[in-house]
Amino acid sequence: MLTLKTAQSERMQRYGAQALTRLRRLAVVPAAVLLMSGVSGLLAQSEDEKTPKELSGVDVVEHLGQKIDLNLQFIGEDGYPHALKEYFSKGKPVVLNLVYYACPMLCNLVMNGQTQAFRKLKWTIGNEFEVVTISIDPTENFGLARSKKASYLTSYERETAGWHFLVDHQENVAKLAKQIGFGYRRDPRTGQYAHAAAIFVLSPEGMISRYLYGVNFKPFDIQMALTEAASEKFGVSDRILLYCFHYDPASRGYVLFARNFMRGGGALALLIFGFVLFRLWRRERRVGFNHPPMVTAK
Repeated sequence: MLTLKTAQSERMQRYGAQALTRLRRLAVVPAAVLLMSGVSGLLAQSEDEKTPKELSGVDVVEHLGQKIDLNLQFIGEDGYPHALKEYFSKGKPVVLNLVYYACPMLCNLVMNGQTQAFRKLKWTIGNEFEVVTISIDPTENFGLARSKKASYLTSYERETAGWHFLVDHQENVAKLAKQIGFGYRRDPRTGQYAHAAAIFVLSPEGMISRYLYGVNFKPFDIQMALTEAASEKFGVSDRILLYCFHYDPASRGYVLFARNFMRGGGALALLIFGFVLFRLWRRERRVGFNHPPMVTAK
């Protein structure tokens, strides 16, 4: 009897230990959830701390394929209002800049970088494409735009009437920036604007074709972006480039399109092979005509 009670006691202790283990395991789940929630909260908090309040909303959201409102008006360097459609009515692609002329650093770097790239292009501003530069600062006037235009045309080192410098009119620059996806914010303490470094390439109809980022622009990337935006208005050599290269969002530039390149190489190999066979066939025919088969008399 004592042995039976001892066995039952041992079983009860074993079952109790197993139940306690299960309860402990179950308790781990909510504890883990709470721990993960706490970590997530800390990460979110640290992420918020990483992004200063002044930079909230300062980014570029690409709206590829969308059209801007060409009826928006701005004040030109001549002091008169001009609608954007004046610069998109010539059947040419357009490079658009949103900057501000009193910017102490970033805008100048972007403008200098694109001007340097423009100098190396085979295309000329005003002939094959237009450039429209607009100030995002509503306090800047057309006199400052005129001064900036003179400075950058001197740096461009080519005669052109196709680079236009404008300032805001009736708060239209904010509307245009929203259509482009260009976010910026004014710092009330310094009066300066926080913004991204990018230029925009649009089709002759005002469709957003390409975003190019940074302060150093490759002439090849600008040439390809303009060629894309120009649609059918380019020559055979440009068609070949479009076939062999495409824009890679990861590298933010144009890279060799291996698939089309291999297709083109395969087609070229077939043409060469066919040409060689044709030459061999013609040579065999000539040999046959010059040396007819001998006929044995019976």
